[in-house]
Amino acid sequence: MGPDVSWWRGAVVYQVYPRSFADGNGDGVGDLAGIESRLPYLRDLGVDALWINPWYVSPMADGGYDVADYRAIDPVFGTLWDAERLIRAAHRHGLRIIADIVPNHVSDRHPWFRAALAAAPGSPERARFHFRDEPNNWRSRFGGPAWTRLGDGQWYLHLFDAAQPDLNWDHPEVRAEFEAVLRFWLDRGVDGFRIDVADRLVKEAGLPDRPVRETGAPGFGSDGPRPQPDKDRPEVHGIYRAWRRVLDEYPDRAFVGEMWVTDPDRFAMYLRPDELHTAFNFAFLKCAWDAGALREVVDRTLATHAGVGAPPTWVLSNHDVTRHATRYGRADTGFVKRVHDVPSDRALGVRRARAAALLSMALPGSAYVYQGDELGLPEVFDLPAAAREDPVFRRTGGADLGRDGCRVPLPWGGDAAPFEFGAGGSWLPQPADWRDLTAARQLGDPASMLSLYRLALRVRRGEAALGDGPMRWLDLGEGVLGFARDPGFACVVNLSGRPAALPEGAPLVASAELGGPAGRLLPPDAAVWLRT
Repeated sequence: MGPDVSWWRGAVVYQVYPRSFADGNGDGVGDLAGIESRLPYLRDLGVDALWINPWYVSPMADGGYDVADYRAIDPVFGTLWDAERLIRAAHRHGLRIIADIVPNHVSDRHPWFRAALAAAPGSPERARFHFRDEPNNWRSRFGGPAWTRLGDGQWYLHLFDAAQPDLNWDHPEVRAEFEAVLRFWLDRGVDGFRIDVADRLVKEAGLPDRPVRETGAPGFGSDGPRPQPDKDRPEVHGIYRAWRRVLDEYPDRAFVGEMWVTDPDRFAMYLRPDELHTAFNFAFLKCAWDAGALREVVDRTLATHAGVGAPPTWVLSNHDVTRHATRYGRADTGFVKRVHDVPSDRALGVRRARAAALLSMALPGSAYVYQGDELGLPEVFDLPAAAREDPVFRRTGGADLGRDGCRVPLPWGGDAAPFEFGAGGSWLPQPADWRDLTAARQLGDPASMLSLYRLALRVRRGEAALGDGPMRWLDLGEGVLGFARDPGFACVVNLSGRPAALPEGAPLVASAELGGPAGRLLPPDAAVWLRT
């Protein structure tokens, strides 16, 4: 039997945050009609699939991650008919659709939770959630306590916003409902699912307090030596084995999990052959722009995935983190948490982002592109407080500005906002200087970030034939990452601070102009692909 060439093993997946991608009806909010109108752009960009953030009925307390009805599309985005039409249109363009699913919690407007609020303590309706008479010490990921008290004295658990009550995954109705939801969308043609906070569904029996660090604060930042009571419980794997059986009823479909699990052995457990197909590689996203650190992450990633036969993923940004074109321009280029008052060198950040794009697309496995990264968009920090919608901003009293800065609607063309995002403005204001970053302007500039992405993706799919498969490191000196892949391909990334001599090979794509005699020197903070 030959190697597994399933599409998801080597796909380039483009993440669409629908509120901010394209507005088809002119109300200032992106929608499914807007996505459909831009499918030719995505096809020509060269990606293989779209991961679309939640499009379901939602009060939008958390940008759609508070789902009130999984079998209907929120009217701000369109209708179920629009979703089915979008899926068919994407398939005609050779693009697959990965839907988002949010199994840890629902909206407080979900019929189940409304019934729980109307019912008495100890009722069957409340058994689908986590209600108790006294809270424990768990903290919300969005700031503040993870418990809200009702008028009857009971408390309910929400690891995120109070409008997102956690489901009780020990309840058989919860398990049956989500398997039915999977089938509902698989029957409508989606090609897979991205699973939100996939490691947090199951909670330890009895909901004990989290361990306390030496500082006296509940520890909720790192994994520690063993599963925590509110994440990465061993029982969660039974859920995904059941889900995998559902997905395997439909040919050529795949899961990608979102797990912030740093222990490699525990991370790999989710990717065993009867569980999830892939998972986001956040160690790569968080890594500093440093040759030694990056090589260590790549080695650890490849070893972790090889043990379970799963392909790695390479992720630079998403809808929850500071855009990497901004992070890479700072003195500290790693990502641990969002910071908003640290200066960034825009030109340096873009230069490194160009090189990182070539690195991520050359490594074995699949790569993810967050919308706007192909335009080199920076994080936007100076949004008016009245415009911010992220519950993180509210729950922390503004101490954490939240994630709105990476969710500003895309600039498509024109010289003034809303830059052809739609006819009716944009739900978050766009910076005026984005006139220089529009897709239309960059398409006319062969040196632009968009032109680099289009060329790299064309070479990746065609001449270089990259995707999943082996690689071997090249010894090119301190601070220079180089690796070879068959047949006849090499990637070199210079993080040394000085020009680096290139190995033998003809340049295919370069993130910056090559220097020296015959163009054999790679400048600092640059990358090149070679035909060897």
